Amino acid sequence: MLKIAIPALAALGIIAFAAQSRATNAEVQTAVAPMGWHLSHEGSLAKLAYGVENSDQLALMMTCERGQTQATIYGDVQPATPRLIKTSAVAAIDPLSGGLADETQVSVRDPAMQRLARSGKLAVEAEAGQFELSATPDERRLIGDFFAYCGSDRV
Repeated sequence: MLKIAIPALAALGIIAFAAQSRATNAEVQTAVAPMGWHLSHEGSLAKLAYGVENSDQLALMMTCERGQTQATIYGDVQPATPRLIKTSAVAAIDPLSGGLADETQVSVRDPAMQRLARSGKLAVEAEAGQFELSATPDERRLIGDFFAYCGSDRV
């Protein structure tokens, strides 16, 4: 009888462990991190990004140095403003994707940027067309901090 009981118990243990492991993996795979506005600092550089926090999944990133009124824009979407300035004739390496990308700049005093600072809404353009990125009240505070850092006196 012991010859049957020990293998049966071992098989039940393996089945229970496999079922538990599969349930844990299913939870991890279905969890989708939300996209939103995030502010970080790297040395003297402020980075305001729209994407998944602590990841490379970003749609848009703006950077600036303290007190400068020009923000550098990276990403698959760009602010919908005619005042974007292409900053290089040769495509640079995109810090978001590692691929080639054009770098653009825009004044933080641009009407599209000021609308983002005041209302938390930014009209953007991408290959798929135009749409709007919006911010929660907490994200709006981060956006305000970014514009204050960049030197905009009209936030």
